[in-house]
Amino acid sequence: MPFRIELLEGYRYAYCACGMSKNQPFCDGSHTMHKGGIKPVIWTQEKTETVLLCGCKRTGTAPICDRSHLKL
Repeated sequence: MPFRIELLEGYRYAYCACGMSKNQPFCDGSHTMHKGGIKPVIWTQEKTETVLLCGCKRTGTAPICDRSHLKL
């Protein structure tokens, strides 16, 4: 299931793309212990808004949920 999150304008976020973070859906650096080479998606939020961040890690529009979890 996706994470419903309010993102704040001007903040820099790091979305966990590897699934190992204990702070889902955000990166906590756990990927550094894994040799898969998966790095977080980092961005600066342009406006304050509530979004659905992907929880299954299969979205084609990371970090935003594209409903890929419905096909699992």
